[in-house]
Amino acid sequence: MVEATAAHVICTDSQTLIKKPSALRSSGRDTEGLSFAMKPIPTPKYSGAITQQLRKNRAARATAENAPAQLALPYLSGYAPSLQSKVREWLVAGKAAEWLLNKYPQAHVVRTDKALYDYVDDIRLEYLRNSGQLHKVAYDSKIHVMRNALGLHTRRSIAHGSKTNARHEIHIAAMFKQAPDAFLRMICVHELAHIRIMDHDKAFYQLCMHMESEYHQLEFDVRFYLSYLDCGGEPLWG
Repeated sequence: MVEATAAHVICTDSQTLIKKPSALRSSGRDTEGLSFAMKPIPTPKYSGAITQQLRKNRAARATAENAPAQLALPYLSGYAPSLQSKVREWLVAGKAAEWLLNKYPQAHVVRTDKALYDYVDDIRLEYLRNSGQLHKVAYDSKIHVMRNALGLHTRRSIAHGSKTNARHEIHIAAMFKQAPDAFLRMICVHELAHIRIMDHDKAFYQLCMHMESEYHQLEFDVRFYLSYLDCGGEPLWG
């Protein structure tokens, strides 16, 4: 009796499976390998419906490749796609400026750094009285370009003997020197909230809402305005 351990090899050219013994333990005679022919696997033909669908898919891909690039909205990337689509429609149709001016017809009058300090400190005294004194508040013409931000809060620790005091500074992008009061307030509230909470977490936005109940709507409107400018629109309150 012959025992064999077989290895299977598939030859795709001849469509033949050859069974070859790799180790033989016999009683003195060789054993030939076993082979048998495999039947060719039939290749299914596409039906007319499938062929028609393939044509539709190819046509759709060709249309997408030739279509103009979708309007980028980097300031609104975190919002729902349906809302982004609506914004694109308004920007392309030229409705953005009219909508913004109807909702915010006037700019604020806080034009100097001193006036801005008083403006921000009034909000702090109303909602964050025990948060520490503001040491500097100013408009900054470089902040939007260099830091890709609308406002900036910095905290510095200064040692006075055995005590350490925190020095808070708030900088607002100079482009908001000429903007609606609601836009300026939203940005100032955001930076003031960072005095208490550094991260943009749930507690942070709850504090923003505590200081400005319309915070989320105002943030969207500011981002909508920035998207309008990013698409080549002229400043509306300059």
